[in-house]
Amino acid sequence: MNQSVIKALQLLDLFTEEDSELTLHELAQRANMPKSTAYRLLTTLESRGVLDKIKETKHDARYRLGIKLLELGELVASRLELRHIALPFMQSLAEEINEVIHLVIVNQDKAIYIEKVDSNSALRLNTRIGKSSPLYIGSGPKLLLAFLPNETQDRILSGELEPLNCGRLVDVEKLRQELEIIRKKGYAYSIGEQDADTTGISYPIYDHLGKVIASLAVSGLSSYYEGENLIKIKQKSSETAQAISRQLRYQS
Repeated sequence: MNQSVIKALQLLDLFTEEDSELTLHELAQRANMPKSTAYRLLTTLESRGVLDKIKETKHDARYRLGIKLLELGELVASRLELRHIALPFMQSLAEEINEVIHLVIVNQDKAIYIEKVDSNSALRLNTRIGKSSPLYIGSGPKLLLAFLPNETQDRILSGELEPLNCGRLVDVEKLRQELEIIRKKGYAYSIGEQDADTTGISYPIYDHLGKVIASLAVSGLSSYYEGENLIKIKQKSSETAQAISRQLRYQS
């Protein structure tokens, strides 16, 4: 465990509504650490915008929480809002089509599963809330990758890529062509990429700025994703993703 990170978080925990501004001496004393250590950590936090330094005299300064924390807080709040809004729609969709429903977002060049509704079938997928996955494996992650900026796609695809569930290596050129098709068609499709004998289909969720912020991913046994069943799954999934987007104030 990184002790510097722990000590930095310890300093941040000292700020409260009553003590919104604290001096170096106060912070070092309350954290029970040498002033030199506290100063080094505070300087680093200030350089990253986590803290603001307010100089009062040549030898005195106070610190307060910085704007970066507000940005991070808004990011967390938006994700919580997304889960809160999306969950009832996901539950209704699961009841209609009896498939596993996921809500997937991008975080630090990874796909993160932030919500899941299971089906009534015996199918159990290798997914859970909080699971991370490469953005090039599975319909939900691939849809998100397709709508990322080209430079971000290039950075991700130029690195070392994990093989698919079946052991097949990722063909980068074929994947780039697939991403272009996903952008044109507006949905992603995958077969057996994360779990054997399963198919996934995903649709984008947009925010009020028209940006794709999540994918609504539906997964089930591949044998069921045919004919009229497939048509119904696609239609209901698309309608649900659109309904969630409208709740997020998206106007197509």
